[in-house]
Amino acid sequence: MKKHKSGDKIDLRQLFLGFQQTMRSELNTYRKNIKHPTTKGDGAESVWIKFFRKNLPKRYSIDKAIVIDYEGNTSHCIDVVIYDCQYTPFIVNEDSVKHIPVESVYAAFEAKQEINKKLLEYAGEKVESVRKLNKTTAPVVDKGVIKAAPTPFTILGGFLCLDNGWSQSIDGLKPFKQCLEQLTDLKMLNIGCVLSDKSFVQVNEPDGKVSTRFSTDDETLIFFFLKLVSELQKLGTVRPIDLNKYIDQLNSQ
Repeated sequence: MKKHKSGDKIDLRQLFLGFQQTMRSELNTYRKNIKHPTTKGDGAESVWIKFFRKNLPKRYSIDKAIVIDYEGNTSHCIDVVIYDCQYTPFIVNEDSVKHIPVESVYAAFEAKQEINKKLLEYAGEKVESVRKLNKTTAPVVDKGVIKAAPTPFTILGGFLCLDNGWSQSIDGLKPFKQCLEQLTDLKMLNIGCVLSDKSFVQVNEPDGKVSTRFSTDDETLIFFFLKLVSELQKLGTVRPIDLNKYIDQLNSQ
C-alpha cells in the first residue's frame, strides 16, 4: 500500500472535474432513459441534492421542500433548498414533503434538465415565492446581554441544469443576459450552473451595478461550488426565529 507522504498535494481542480464528469453521466442517464417528466425531474433533483450533501459543510441541510411562514403562507415546491437544521426549532414533515420555516432558509434552487428563457423565468417565480414570505427575527442573548434583533438576509436564488437549450454558450449570449436583467428584486437569480456549458454568478460591483461572471468551459462545477460557498459564508448564520409570532397562530396562548 502506498503511504501518504507529508507534503503531498491534491489537485482540487482535477477532483472537481471528476465530480463534474460523474454528475454529467448521472444526469444524462435520467434524461435519456426515463420518459416520465416528473420522474425525470426527480432524478435531476436527487443528483444535485446528493452533491450538496456530500460537499457542503455539515452546518447546511439540503432537501426538496415547501417553505412556510408564521401566517401559514407557502412557497412553491422548491427542488433544492439549502437550510439550517441546527438552530431551526421545527421542521414539519407531511406526506413525505418537508415544510421548512422561511427563517431557516439560505438558498432556493430550481433544478431542470436544461436552461432556456422560459425555465429561467419560471425559476425566478419560484424563488420569488420563497422570498416574499414573511420572516420573523428575534433579539439575541449574548453572554447574558440582550441585543437587538438582527436584520434578516436575502435568500439566495439559483438555477441548476445539465444542458444549454440555446445554440450558443450562455457566456455573452444576449437572450440569457436580457433574461437575467429582467429577473430583478424578489425574482433575482444570484447563481447558477449549466454543467455542459458554464456556471454564472451575479456580483454587486463598487459602482452599484450588477455584473455577471462566468466560469471557463472546463471549470463549471468547481467555480459554481466555490462561489456558492462564498455567498453562503457572507450570509452568516440564520437569524433567530420569533416563536411568539408562530405561537400567536395557536388557540393556546
